[in-house]
Amino acid sequence: MTDQIAIPTPQEVGYVNGGQENFYAYGREFENIPELQWPQCLRVYDRMRTDSQIAAVLSAIALPIEGTTWRLDQNGASDEVTEFIAQQLDLPIIGKEGEHKKTRRRRRFSWAEHLRHALLMVPFGAMFFEQVLEVTPEGRWGLRKIAPRMPDSLQAINVARDGGLISIDQKPPGSLGVIRASDATKTTIPVNRLVAYSYRREGGSWAGRSILRPAYPHWALKQPLLKIEALAVERNGVGVPDYENPPGATPDQIEKGRKMTESYRAGSSAGMSRPHGSNFALRGTTGQLMLARPVIEYHDSQMARVALAHFLNLDGKGGSYALATTHQDLYTIAENSLGTEVCSTANQHIVEDLVDWNWGPDEPAPRIVFDDLRADSLSIANALRTLTDAGLIRPDRSIEEWLRRDLGAPVKDTAPPDQQWTPEEEGAPENE
Repeated sequence: MTDQIAIPTPQEVGYVNGGQENFYAYGREFENIPELQWPQCLRVYDRMRTDSQIAAVLSAIALPIEGTTWRLDQNGASDEVTEFIAQQLDLPIIGKEGEHKKTRRRRRFSWAEHLRHALLMVPFGAMFFEQVLEVTPEGRWGLRKIAPRMPDSLQAINVARDGGLISIDQKPPGSLGVIRASDATKTTIPVNRLVAYSYRREGGSWAGRSILRPAYPHWALKQPLLKIEALAVERNGVGVPDYENPPGATPDQIEKGRKMTESYRAGSSAGMSRPHGSNFALRGTTGQLMLARPVIEYHDSQMARVALAHFLNLDGKGGSYALATTHQDLYTIAENSLGTEVCSTANQHIVEDLVDWNWGPDEPAPRIVFDDLRADSLSIANALRTLTDAGLIRPDRSIEEWLRRDLGAPVKDTAPPDQQWTPEEEGAPENE
């Protein structure tokens, strides 16, 4: 007789959040730099965004995702459901792009604006939105807006024992400059009204992990170097005034000489009058100098690496084409992964919520998709030609429509054929 297999109970035994619900006040956070602990880190990351290299890195991450084409895939959903979601999100349906007309309605939701705000999760770690609904003329629940709840307005992120999000607390209006406001007048938004984008979330850490965290040491070291370099250019480019008092100078004359050198400024009208026997010279630093510029460039290159955006470090000195292609491939893979992360959250908490509220949880839902950022249109076209010439594929309407979408060409405006192609058609290649 074989031993019976023990079936685990459905109850969860372990935990993700071992503290209280306010995860970042009572939970466990692995951050040993106090100013980078949440929510203090939000101010630091906001300051970092003003750095030119950091701004370029964030633009390199956001712009390809914002610039690619976003569509709605029917995904087995009914025409009624798909068209309603497309209208709410103002997105074209795959295969029906030519029928998509920009709707005019008050308080219309903008996917482009929502996407731009959602990508703030990259520098800040997380971005939360509140769903605000209205009844449509057809009597359904529709989106009035998906309102951003900016990171600096948050006071607490409440997490369940199993790591699931419970709610967020916002600071009272008028207290945004306060790190920890009073709990008496806070605003609590429950999870069933939230759309939460959390970048690289681990366990119950819904504040995510900012992409700027690894860049912080390089940014922090770069700031004093910029001041040192500016000072070095001023001191060595203009020179340090050196005044030698005349023999037997009185304390009064010595003091006047000191003030004269301190007030000296270079310029087209610069000049001075000095006592007989005194000496004045502009001197620079002598000996071997440690230049700040190479060190600054090193820190800039390290900050670009956090986004795999190595191309931001190219300075026109040439290099391996194969290596540059490998770097580009890694970057586009990372970009595609981020776009997929946005899609996953939006499909679960925007599209599926709309379908659940109006048709129930058993109704199939469409899904938001975007054009693959890894695809090279010219390479795809050449591959299709090679496969067609080899007789391995036959271009049909689906492939043509997909290729048109990929190339950004107009949609096909002819009716689909009444009969599908079969190998028995005249001139068709026979299968061996």
